[in-house]
Amino acid sequence: MNRRLLPTLLVALGLLAVPASAPAANVKVAVGIGDQSPKMFADANWKALGLKKTRYFIHWDAGSKPGELAKADDFVDAANKAGVKVLMHLSTNNLVERKAKLPSVAQYKKAAKTLVTRYKAKGVKEWGVWNEANHKTQPTYKNPKRAAEFYKAFKGLCSGCKIVALDVLDQAGVEKYIASWLKAAGPAGKSAKIVGIHNYSQVNRRITEKKASGTYPGTARIIKAVRKKNKKAKFWYTETGGLANFGNAFPCDRARQANRTKFMFDLVKKYDKDVERLYTYNWFGAGDKGCEGFDAGLVEENGDERPAYAVFKSGLKSYSR
Repeated sequence: MNRRLLPTLLVALGLLAVPASAPAANVKVAVGIGDQSPKMFADANWKALGLKKTRYFIHWDAGSKPGELAKADDFVDAANKAGVKVLMHLSTNNLVERKAKLPSVAQYKKAAKTLVTRYKAKGVKEWGVWNEANHKTQPTYKNPKRAAEFYKAFKGLCSGCKIVALDVLDQAGVEKYIASWLKAAGPAGKSAKIVGIHNYSQVNRRITEKKASGTYPGTARIIKAVRKKNKKAKFWYTETGGLANFGNAFPCDRARQANRTKFMFDLVKKYDKDVERLYTYNWFGAGDKGCEGFDAGLVEENGDERPAYAVFKSGLKSYSR
């Protein structure tokens, strides 16, 4: 065959190699990554993902703490430069279990207003009222009524904003907490548009809904608990992901983390009618060698890829940004 004619023939047959286009998203759940470091946005591995959403949690009283404001400013500014929308979530100012002081509604409202005023001017229009409200590191963990009062106070502070009204961890007692919150919130709870879920237990223990126990409730049970009073709310996985290391239950294991990252994606497909977003946490591993304390980083502290990164990048192809 005349080799000079070969390219023409291959074009005609449609056999010449062409750049592959990215597959269209078929799961209508938008994905982002939460972290506390603005360095994430400069990481080449992060840039390769094409993400447009992130999450940052901030001390509820950060408005009176110049150091906390400076860190949040750096993060939001870096996100803006990268063209990424920030979900800013108010949280405890003391992560020691059962030690944080619960603010009054008046204290909370004043502090939240300060933060909304500052960061809405920087383009932040997505907010969480209180991070992981039912966990023992949060002062709201035994007071769903106060968490509901915080939501009612926050509603009037940010016109035009999207608000995660309630944010809970999939632990024992979560359904009771949700019921109490809904009762205290009244009409505001019934009309809340977004509820946040942290389903670390289900993801990292690979719990299917059929095997979900009372100790570790499944995502479906959390959704069902909200649906008893609120039929229209959408759900955001505001924090989830595969754990590389966390306490005695999850000793350092990057292979397990990669496996659970895949399960995270498989699991959310079941609820795409109810779930709008998924924010995995987080980007950087903990410590020089990784696997120190709570560690869910997709890359090492120095930016080197972990096995979970490749799984995340592959799984992301089917999802929105």
